[in-house]
Amino acid sequence: MESKNITTTVTEFVLLGLTQSLKVQYCLYVIFLLIYVITWLLNFTIMATVAVDHHLHTPMYFLLANLAFLDVSDSSVNTPKLLSGLLTQHKVISFNQCFLQMFFFHFIAGAMAFLLLGMMVDRYVAICAPLRYLSIMSWNTCTGLVAAAWLGGFLHSATQTGLLLQLPFCGPNVLDNFYCDVPQVIKLACTDTRTAELQMVFNSGVILISLFVILIISYIVILLKIRTCITEGKRKALSTCGTQITVVSLIFIPCIFTYAQPYKKSPGDKVASVVFTVVTPMLNPMIYTLRNTEMKKAIRRVLGKIFLSAGKQKPERAVDPKSSNVVFP
Repeated sequence: MESKNITTTVTEFVLLGLTQSLKVQYCLYVIFLLIYVITWLLNFTIMATVAVDHHLHTPMYFLLANLAFLDVSDSSVNTPKLLSGLLTQHKVISFNQCFLQMFFFHFIAGAMAFLLLGMMVDRYVAICAPLRYLSIMSWNTCTGLVAAAWLGGFLHSATQTGLLLQLPFCGPNVLDNFYCDVPQVIKLACTDTRTAELQMVFNSGVILISLFVILIISYIVILLKIRTCITEGKRKALSTCGTQITVVSLIFIPCIFTYAQPYKKSPGDKVASVVFTVVTPMLNPMIYTLRNTEMKKAIRRVLGKIFLSAGKQKPERAVDPKSSNVVFP
């Protein structure tokens, strides 16, 4: 009797998720749902504040608002599937949905990596050429940096997904994770995957390491430049650079751990996945708002305007200047 499933095309993938314990699943559901809601609230607050407060209509905050949008988008690609999987024991994703999830995840994550490079350029110009800052970081320059980041993310993701689609999937379909990702999916192909893994390392790992090294070296140069002459403006720039170095590390280090080498199953895989898909999109706005005095002041101004406008809708008591008696309109 011939063995079945040898030439059967895979139509769906089974996700094992984070744990098989029901109690732990419900506990994780509450935690990740809370993180997801906080992620949306914090990033939406940043986007709304930058849009409303004219004091923040500067290149740095324009780029920060775009980073907040990418954080929300990045979190929304995988977290809903994670949350739904924690409420059921039968975790299945179709073949097409799996590849769409990988495409959009790498599209947004790639755009975020390139946008961080653009944010570094903004800080470099602000510190090394402050008198020409506004002329160099014009509206066209900022929109060009954002457009280039999105284009870079699209090309990266389209290349990675296109290479994956050329692989045959005809047998095993179990993924030991809570979402579809390139390293695990490659291992399910029923062919020699060494070439595909090297392509992944080059397309993802080499790009990540190169960008990370460029960013770190650039920030070191900026910090050395600041150290030679500390002024109030450069003190603020120093604080901003420290914040951006923290964000860069949170994003790049777990990703390098995952994509810069051929996939080998290890206990830290799921932890790294949770960090850069669920936790980091929440931490980015927290780091920026908690360390950035100007952003905190802007949020207070916006909230103050909201409460003030709400108070004006209530009937107000007026005072007659002649009698000093209180009258009601």
